[in-house]
Amino acid sequence: MKNKTSKLLVIDASIARSCGGENARHPTPKNCRDFLKAVLELDYSMVMTSELKQEWDKHQSTFARKWRVSMIAKKKFKYYENVTLDELRKQIEECAENYKKREAMWKDICLLEAAIITDKIVISLDEKVRQYFSEVSKDIPEIGIIIWLNPAKNKDQVIIWLEDGAVLEQERQMRYYNKSV
Repeated sequence: MKNKTSKLLVIDASIARSCGGENARHPTPKNCRDFLKAVLELDYSMVMTSELKQEWDKHQSTFARKWRVSMIAKKKFKYYENVTLDELRKQIEECAENYKKREAMWKDICLLEAAIITDKIVISLDEKVRQYFSEVSKDIPEIGIIIWLNPAKNKDQVIIWLEDGAVLEQERQMRYYNKSV
């Protein structure tokens, strides 16, 4: 089924690194591969910034590299230059509970910046930073509305969500994320 309203997805390099080939059977590589295949087949587009590109170039698996070439060939690759949201960075500096959390969020802030300027969707395997961003989302509304999903977590049901049109459901927003669920 083709997606009638293609959304822009910010896909973390953690997916590219963990993505297995066609013979992958371990759950994480298989789920990452199946997610990327669904993105291509269901007509979604990938968001890329200079920071994300550096991470993808450094960490992508062979399957992810070929997938990215296919996305570019099908014009489903949206590149954005110089995506830095200074106010967001300042707010995270102020809201971070401690140095460890601030550094983790700082490392992945490029995901949020790209999501904020596009369709507000991040796909990543990083559950720790997901929790950290969720904690500060009560003070930073721009983060609270971001949808952050993990294809390796069955409860996120990412492929089903894509097949259903990637509806931006409130319960999937960062402000409602609860790691214990």
